[in-house]
Amino acid sequence: MQLSGWHEALLGVSGAMRAWLLDTGSLTQRITGRCAQFGVREVYQRDDCPLRDEAGIVGVGVRQHALLRDVYLYCGKTPVVFAHSVLPHPSLIGRWAKLGRLGSRPLGAALFSDPLVQRECLQYRKVDARHPLYSQAVSAVMSPPVYLWARRSLFTLAAQRILVTEVFLPDILTL
Repeated sequence: MQLSGWHEALLGVSGAMRAWLLDTGSLTQRITGRCAQFGVREVYQRDDCPLRDEAGIVGVGVRQHALLRDVYLYCGKTPVVFAHSVLPHPSLIGRWAKLGRLGSRPLGAALFSDPLVQRECLQYRKVDARHPLYSQAVSAVMSPPVYLWARRSLFTLAAQRILVTEVFLPDILTL
């Protein structure tokens, strides 16, 4: 399965979607500022192998398990973002010990509230039916488009790493 295609330069997108993708602040906070009723719905949390390209970024072996967390960010009853996080087990200690038990609380709020957490460069790509995150993301969309824009970034705290991928659903543009 081909999973390459992530780029640090954002090419081929303009307008409102570009502004969402390039924003380096807390996505949770940005959505909350534009939405009267923000919510997080946990879709799945499991101990499993991350995707091949994710494993290398977070420093785990291809067959090594990590905590995978998939959620939708909602504005009212409308899903606007599908978020997929890879939390290696060694990262779920110390200051990040509670991140494995967030439930319907946003991961972004926890990461951006700690001044010691660093965010590395954003990477971007279009995801379509060939990418495993696409089918998960569009399961909550009435009329799925041919592709969706996604971004991902690595958050670090000392030697601990967490990878967060955000797939932007079509209704993000209504905010």
